[in-house]
Amino acid sequence: MNNPTTPPPDAPIYVISVAAQLTGLHPQTLRTYERMGLITPGRTGGGGRRYSHHDLELLRSIAELTSSGIGIEGVRRILELEHQVLALRARNDELQHELAATRDALRQAMTARAAEGPPSRLPALRDPTASQALVVWRRGR
Repeated sequence: MNNPTTPPPDAPIYVISVAAQLTGLHPQTLRTYERMGLITPGRTGGGGRRYSHHDLELLRSIAELTSSGIGIEGVRRILELEHQVLALRARNDELQHELAATRDALRQAMTARAAEGPPSRLPALRDPTASQALVVWRRGR
């Protein structure tokens, strides 16, 4: 649980000079990365940049990649791919939860139908630990 005095990781709190000092980068480098679209700091009402803890981690990653010899366009592509991987993981989690809910609903329907008396005409379910496949059979018209 977060400490009430600790700001969330996405809270824009660091001014550019502090962000530069914490990342080991020059303030002009931070401005350049912003112009290139690699980072988007928050803004104050007066237009001043404010960096979050998440922004600092991203800047450190960019610095690490560039210092290992990767060009800016390579860095941009790596960041895009990392973002895509995170999105795919989130979608996979979503689908896993949906599949589990569907299995539960089908299992409940089978149980309710079995309590009515006649044999269930619903498809048989397999043990989810045995296989990730779920096959639903439908009769032709």
